Amino acid sequence: MDHRAVIAQLSPEQRRLITAKADRPGLFRLAVHGGLIVLLAIPIILEIPFWPLLMLPQGVLVVFLFTLLHETIHDTAFETPWLNRAAAFTSGFMILLPPDWFRYFHFAHHRHTHDPDNDPELMTPKPETLGQYLLYLSGIPYWIAMVRVVFANAAGKNRDSFVPEKGRPKIRWEARVFLALYAVLLASSLVAGSSILLWVWIVPALVGQPFLRAYLLAEHTRCPHVANMLENTRTIFTTGLVRFFAWNMPYHAEHHSYPTVPFHQLPRFHRIAAEHLRSTEKGYVRFHRKLAADLKRHLFR
Repeated sequence: MDHRAVIAQLSPEQRRLITAKADRPGLFRLAVHGGLIVLLAIPIILEIPFWPLLMLPQGVLVVFLFTLLHETIHDTAFETPWLNRAAAFTSGFMILLPPDWFRYFHFAHHRHTHDPDNDPELMTPKPETLGQYLLYLSGIPYWIAMVRVVFANAAGKNRDSFVPEKGRPKIRWEARVFLALYAVLLASSLVAGSSILLWVWIVPALVGQPFLRAYLLAEHTRCPHVANMLENTRTIFTTGLVRFFAWNMPYHAEHHSYPTVPFHQLPRFHRIAAEHLRSTEKGYVRFHRKLAADLKRHLFR
């Protein structure tokens, strides 16, 4: 069965249950995720012994705000609309990813998943050599690309095909707000002679980005170019800890099959769709071990 057939067989009551939004699960997860970022920031600020070692877990937590951003642009992190908007702006600001622009990008990705001609995620080719793989994991291409996007949007020079004309003023304003806030924070830090933001935010985000790149690479890489979301998207069987801080997005084929299912209902939908999944892997390490081995073989052909 493809994803459409799986959804078609759901009863009205099942659909109601698995698409029900709620504030409480999202607020709890946000409190834990955000609370840990604040908690780790304190010993970094105080420069306790071995404090630089804390920047790795801090960075992983910061960059994985991407998964909160992803959930909020679907308006499924919370039932209350303003909570989704506020969390989207804040998380996007933390990782240099404007939420309105990303919404257009991501919804085009959903409409054209793994379509080589129309999926914006495929505009940047996936790694085909070990060198490209390591460069991708470094996060350097991401940061360069997003700096260009933000400045192009702010200048009104965005030409992305997935952004409708009526949306261009909105993403221009959004980018200008981002740049203004970054400038205020930079100026405030310089005037105060403080490097706090550098060590609790900027450096950790740079250190943590490879972990997010590794996570995202597993979602669609080497999946077939077909219309079935249960086949062109990969679900990763991983630990509860990873699922928690990734807002259940390792259930990625399930998410693509039925995007209106909130993160806290994805385990329920997974149990319904599990037998029909066609692209899965037992853990991120296993996925990357296989991918690296394949890239290595390609190198010596």
